[in-house]
Amino acid sequence: MTLRILYVDDEADIREIVTLSLSLDPDIQVETASSGATALDRAREGGWDLILLDVMMPVMDGPTAFAELGKNEATRAIPVGFVTARTQQHEIAHFLALGATGVIAKPFDPMTLAKQVRRLCAPRE
Repeated sequence: MTLRILYVDDEADIREIVTLSLSLDPDIQVETASSGATALDRAREGGWDLILLDVMMPVMDGPTAFAELGKNEATRAIPVGFVTARTQQHEIAHFLALGATGVIAKPFDPMTLAKQVRRLCAPRE
């Protein structure tokens, strides 16, 4: 089964690294967006298995985009994870309390990113 992932980050080089990293897994199809607003539009297209949001973005940060996704019936059920350098225990706990399925730390290892993404897509017990 192919997993459809939407990766959202304002930095083009990070989007490229994520695309290359995830393309190493033949069962992951990744698409990217450069802003929270674009992510909201793309999310409405449907069919996403996971949306990964960078926490720190201009105009609309990741938590704000996540809140907006939750307000829309068409996007509310899509699992969302955060990608961030803010990985102190209380920060991770805050993101999980918002309802995120998980947190991937920046900088991430490009060789293990697909495994981390698969873990976030795994059905919850």
